[in-house]
Amino acid sequence: MTVLDTRALNRATLARQLLLDHADMPVLDAVTHLCGLQAQEPQEPFVGLWSRLGAFDPADLSKLLIGRSVVRTHLMRRTVHLLAADDVLAWRARHDGMLRGRVLGTYRRELDGVDLDELAAAGLEVMSDDEPRSMGELARALAERWPGPGPRALGEMLVAALIPMVQLPPRGLWRTKAGVRNVPISFWLGRAVDPPAPDGSDPVGQELVRRYLAAYGPAATADLRAWSGLTGLPAAVAAIRDELISFRDERGRELLDLPDAPRPDPDTPVPVRFLPAFDNAILGYHDRTRIIDDAHRGLSVAGERVVLLDGRVAATWTVQAGTVVITPLRRFSHADRAAVTEQGRALAAFLSDHDSDRVQITASPC
Repeated sequence: MTVLDTRALNRATLARQLLLDHADMPVLDAVTHLCGLQAQEPQEPFVGLWSRLGAFDPADLSKLLIGRSVVRTHLMRRTVHLLAADDVLAWRARHDGMLRGRVLGTYRRELDGVDLDELAAAGLEVMSDDEPRSMGELARALAERWPGPGPRALGEMLVAALIPMVQLPPRGLWRTKAGVRNVPISFWLGRAVDPPAPDGSDPVGQELVRRYLAAYGPAATADLRAWSGLTGLPAAVAAIRDELISFRDERGRELLDLPDAPRPDPDTPVPVRFLPAFDNAILGYHDRTRIIDDAHRGLSVAGERVVLLDGRVAATWTVQAGTVVITPLRRFSHADRAAVTEQGRALAAFLSDHDSDRVQITASPC
């Protein structure tokens, strides 16, 4: 079985994640291809798409949110994602058990003894007037009936797990600050989420495997589990294994992939890329060494924005007073500094509507 080293996996990841070349595709197609973008920080997906698409106009993403073709909702790993509406409708029921389990993992003591089906029915009754509500407002409407758990536990179970919800615009629009207002998916998109297959098969799970590999492969089943949060996909993998090919990584793990998916030459040149906080190009794997060193793994869950140099995390970045400030994680050569500065200027111009192209690179570590 062919062994793919870290560099080969890096180039494959960048190609699948639209980070090797700026892709020439509509925003909706990019969101769909990527299986969504993690979006608990509302402005971060705009940077993620700017880094991936040629001539990206943030107004296009805002229009998709307003037009209900893209929605903000809890899904993979119980985190807020920006997803194509069609994918949410198709995938949401497959994530129900995981979403409940993850909320219970946080609030098991508070929710002990609460009949979750009864709580869901009561929450749906409150939301049946189709009025947007914050999590706290929904929880307070039910607090008299369930006084024990407290509003946080009730609210998170209802909004993140029991009732398929979307977060309404203006939340998530370009350069807009707005609180979270939720309505049921069925109201916002005009139909309920697709039910599970009646025969007990798992066509959605199988499609999730295919879609994940198209955007993240080659990957191990542990990577698939880390991305989705789902533990019940081995049967889906087994059902489509004849469609897949296998490799090994340098640790001996089996990696699955689609036969015709891109696997570029490991020596393919890679441009500098700026990634937003919680970008799935990093978080979408259990083994993240293909793109970030283990010594810096904590950055990926701490919400640090990172810079890719030769395809790997080499710096963090922030914006201070209109200046993109870059903090290297290793020494930069003169060529590195020039390439990072050039791309940093473009990012500063994007974020400021061309009012600033200022970049500052702090001292490299010794």
